[in-house]
Amino acid sequence: MDTLANLEAFIAVADAGSFSEVARRQQLAPSVITKRIAQLEWRIKAPLFVRSTRKLSLTDVGERYLPQVRTLVRQMQDTMAGMAQASGALEGHIRVKIPTTLGTLHLSELMQRFMLEQPRVSMDVVLADRTVNPLEEGFDIAIGALPELYGQVRDFPLAPIRRRLCASPAYLKRRGAPSRVADLVEHDCLVFMTSGSYWEFESPQGRLGVEVRPKLLTNDGVALCQACVQGLGIGMVSDYLAGPRIASGELVELLPGLRFADIWLKALVPLKRLDVPRIHMLLQWLTQHLRLEQVVAAAPPRA
Repeated sequence: MDTLANLEAFIAVADAGSFSEVARRQQLAPSVITKRIAQLEWRIKAPLFVRSTRKLSLTDVGERYLPQVRTLVRQMQDTMAGMAQASGALEGHIRVKIPTTLGTLHLSELMQRFMLEQPRVSMDVVLADRTVNPLEEGFDIAIGALPELYGQVRDFPLAPIRRRLCASPAYLKRRGAPSRVADLVEHDCLVFMTSGSYWEFESPQGRLGVEVRPKLLTNDGVALCQACVQGLGIGMVSDYLAGPRIASGELVELLPGLRFADIWLKALVPLKRLDVPRIHMLLQWLTQHLRLEQVVAAAPPRA
């Protein structure tokens, strides 16, 4: 019986909430995952999951020991990775949280390229826009652009994200364009939930702020950009989404003499994970490629 594989299956099923989903991700038959969990439950003489037709949930035993199992498996993986590193190769598993929109458009592809370069490294890549304490939730790296700070966790700046104030030509024809920041209170504004409805601008005279009236609140950057294109209102859109649409004429940049303060995409890493070679290498790789390829900057104008 492969105890490590069984413990890894327990963690994977607890995270996915489904035997079949874990089997799909690992390209295994569902019966293999079911057998691994059954072997583990037989070994400890206790059930780990409550199975029903509607959902799968942890038992009290599973809930209590999941954090310890994560730590145990991580230590074993690190030991194996250290032994592999003696031969010059990176090896082991990395659990990463990335923001949904930027993850779908760019970061997931970067992670895949890293794994192609490091074939003995595997990953869990979880897309979420909420704040995450990587130490408490078992992530090696949590990537985001929110100003969260946690104890025993270090943050690493990866790349700046510029944002632009935009609207569609149709909206501007219907409602007119704001000529100053204070005019925004009279407009329909499209708000990214995590940024909030208080918008601050940098100007030669200092910072200017305004509380806007949300016509739309969303936690998805693509939905926000699309709502701007459709003419629903004025939005504060990340440059990597707005830039190509400004170049194509689908959006118009407003108040170009002002700009929002850049926010930084950063990686949060538990202090105890900093010296793990594969995590250190992934951080370096992401920083280099995000800045060299300008992933979070606007795409070049279309010809």
